[in-house]
Amino acid sequence: METTLSYLNDLDVRSLLVGINELFTFYFIFPIIVFFGLYLTIRLRFVQITKLKMSFASLLKNESQSQGNISHYQAISAVLAGNFGTGNISGMAVAITTGGPGALVWMWVMAFLGAAIQYGSCLLAVKYRIKNDAGEYVGGPMYYLRDRLGYKKIAILFALFAVMGALTVGNFAQVNSVILPLEKMGIHPFLGASIIALLVSVVILGGIQRVAKFASYIVPLKAILYLGTALTILALHADQVIPAFKLMIEAAFSPQSALGGILGFSAVKAISSGFDRGIFATDAGTGIVPILQSGARTTNPVIDGVVTLAAPFLVMLVCTTTGLVLLVTGVWQNTDLQSTNMVTEAFQQGIGHPFAAYIVIIALVLFSYTTILAWACCAEKAIAFLGGNRLAYWFKYLFIALIPLGALMHVDLIWRLADISISLMLTANIIGILALSQEIIKDSASYFSKKLPTFYSEKHEISSVEALVVKK
Repeated sequence: METTLSYLNDLDVRSLLVGINELFTFYFIFPIIVFFGLYLTIRLRFVQITKLKMSFASLLKNESQSQGNISHYQAISAVLAGNFGTGNISGMAVAITTGGPGALVWMWVMAFLGAAIQYGSCLLAVKYRIKNDAGEYVGGPMYYLRDRLGYKKIAILFALFAVMGALTVGNFAQVNSVILPLEKMGIHPFLGASIIALLVSVVILGGIQRVAKFASYIVPLKAILYLGTALTILALHADQVIPAFKLMIEAAFSPQSALGGILGFSAVKAISSGFDRGIFATDAGTGIVPILQSGARTTNPVIDGVVTLAAPFLVMLVCTTTGLVLLVTGVWQNTDLQSTNMVTEAFQQGIGHPFAAYIVIIALVLFSYTTILAWACCAEKAIAFLGGNRLAYWFKYLFIALIPLGALMHVDLIWRLADISISLMLTANIIGILALSQEIIKDSASYFSKKLPTFYSEKHEISSVEALVVKK
């Protein structure tokens, strides 16, 4: 009886969180991303498309003589380490089961418009980065909120939300998604999570430089392993790919989807689920990307904004292939499967051999492992902003110690807490980007017209004190 009551209470909490998050996403996040993202896209002349080639070219450019701690390639590898997480695999199963196939279309919309917001956020993060006591460059939304705009309370809130996001998105959600298939293989959840915690500690205690260097090796490997298998499945089911795309578009825009349920509830679910999973997968606008990018060696902040345009494109490539695999194999209609287990079943059916499920598991372990590392670095920077480097040092150990907890939590509760966390991060960050949008547009126009802005050059790094007196 007590167990039953406990389950019902948990169910009530999850239902409440689902309702709050759906309303918040549909009535606030959705219009903000659409209207502000579209505004920046137009004013920046569709930078996501026109500068995408430049973004990939900049990744391999030698910036060894520029100021910063890590290369652009290492910085974007750290970013992709955070982006290429369980949101690209199990997150697609969650998106389809909660919002239907149409949720994938809204993910594309969010990723495209969110890329313009992410571009602006990264530009500002590098522009207003500072050197800490250890000689490292640190930046992110909390710095331009405080140092440029004087919004100290909002900067503190963002840092707190970032820590919350690191624990839910970057820790519990990652571990839980890995444990699901490992448990089916006979590995005890707590044991599996403890092993992950041990492996994380080896890298995380070395700081952002070690994480970025490790990510630069492992990110290409895990992407090729997973994406190669997914594309093979799509090739084997080539006749189902076009119908799958049609299904996605019809589910997103058909009158039945828009008018289904009470007051268009199915449309709300499709949009809210698509945007939640899009934000979760790409981190566009949340603030994690500019925190990681702020340590890159560079000659101009605009370059860093351009470099990060590659990340949403690559992430959505992986997300789309995962979603298509779920659709062409028909596994998405199996209501008995959840999260990662749905994806492993789809790969197994798609290839026609059990070994395909193990490819997903291996890729998932690598995806979640590097994502945990990237989010841990973000949390460390946020804690350092709030209480100094000493407090951030001890937080690393707390972050590692909490990893096994993710294996014991209910999957639905974890994903809802994760969605709320990143929505709060995005809200705080959007305030800063909105306030500085004209600055982003002006600096971009100046750089692309080859008239370099006066605020930054190879010989000058702006400080937090100087940032306070910079005029638009």
